[in-house]
Amino acid sequence: MKRITLAIIAFATFTTTMNAQEKNVSTTESKINWKGYKVGGSHEGTIALKSGVLTFDNDVLTGGTFTIDMTSINTTDLTGEYKDKLDGHLKSDDFFGVATYPSAKIVFTSVKPTDKTTYKVTGDLTIKGNTNPVTFDLSLEGDNAKATLKIDRSKYNVRYGSKSFFDNLKDNVIYDEFDIIADLKL
Repeated sequence: MKRITLAIIAFATFTTTMNAQEKNVSTTESKINWKGYKVGGSHEGTIALKSGVLTFDNDVLTGGTFTIDMTSINTTDLTGEYKDKLDGHLKSDDFFGVATYPSAKIVFTSVKPTDKTTYKVTGDLTIKGNTNPVTFDLSLEGDNAKATLKIDRSKYNVRYGSKSFFDNLKDNVIYDEFDIIADLKL
């Protein structure tokens, strides 16, 4: 009886492993945009995907891992001196400290289908060495995946201009939440 039970467990494990498939996400064709908000306006730009993998079981999304190149932060709504200043400030220790933390990472911890092409994803997001859970919807059609994440920067020790950490900022407040809009190509 023990041999039969062990054989069934081994077969089930082998079958599950055989059905699991990892698909690399193209780092050159995928686009990741960000948008940050402040009193009286916003700024936006791009950031590069360093690596990405989505895991499937029988064509159903079950997991994923993504690494973002924080050194690639790029502002797209400004030009010249102002763009250079903002890019440098975002890379500095006031914001993302890319010299110390050159990458950010998200590892999916839970993936649940909500309909034929959409999943509710929860993952552990690490920015500046701080890890917190985030939940977002991911739509998947063919070789295209799209997701929008709303991230609270105060949870990752990104303090500059945050009313969560400083009083009397008045019109100099930079809101804690920023958006990441990912258009991924498999």
